Amino acid sequence: MAEEIARLRVEIDEVTPAVIRRVEVPLDTRLDDLHFVLQIAIGWQNCHPFEFRLDGDDEAKRWGLVDRDDPESSPLPAERATLADLLAHGRRAFHYDYVYGEDWAHSVELEAITPADPAAHYPRLIEAKGRCPPADIGGVMGYETFLRAISDPLHLNHEGMREWDDPDFDPQVVDETALRANLANLGKYLGRRKPAG
Repeated sequence: MAEEIARLRVEIDEVTPAVIRRVEVPLDTRLDDLHFVLQIAIGWQNCHPFEFRLDGDDEAKRWGLVDRDDPESSPLPAERATLADLLAHGRRAFHYDYVYGEDWAHSVELEAITPADPAAHYPRLIEAKGRCPPADIGGVMGYETFLRAISDPLHLNHEGMREWDDPDFDPQVVDETALRANLANLGKYLGRRKPAG
């Protein structure tokens, strides 16, 4: 059972309407597991590389997947660090980047650290606002084009974009019940591994 819980506010950068999630996770969550939490809470499909980043005065501190072909320029291994390790650098905000080709950047802010509720199951979704953009839509600019096209029946790409995802896609509507259920399912598997040493 976790002793301390971090409440995080996560927002996809430069996306309108805003896509925001507030989640609670154990402070000792490994960063590779935090990646899965954010994927599910936001609604991504976990198909691409990721990276957690702390920007600093000298050089950014990064954790993610190590590139076996280029370990020198790779981030630190995400499976060897926890959220507590990241926060130990004295910052309450950090970045989560996903899909390097499309550059979905997320701002993550630590809202609070609290004692764990013995009756609660973690990770848990506290709040969800805005629907996750469709997978492989082309980043922020592609998503803007997608929203314009699906909302305008006269748009050249209207029919093609409606077929890209749910034809009734509404960027304001998020299925919180499904996100909570998916996180609860993930919670059954997280926390069983200790940080790799």
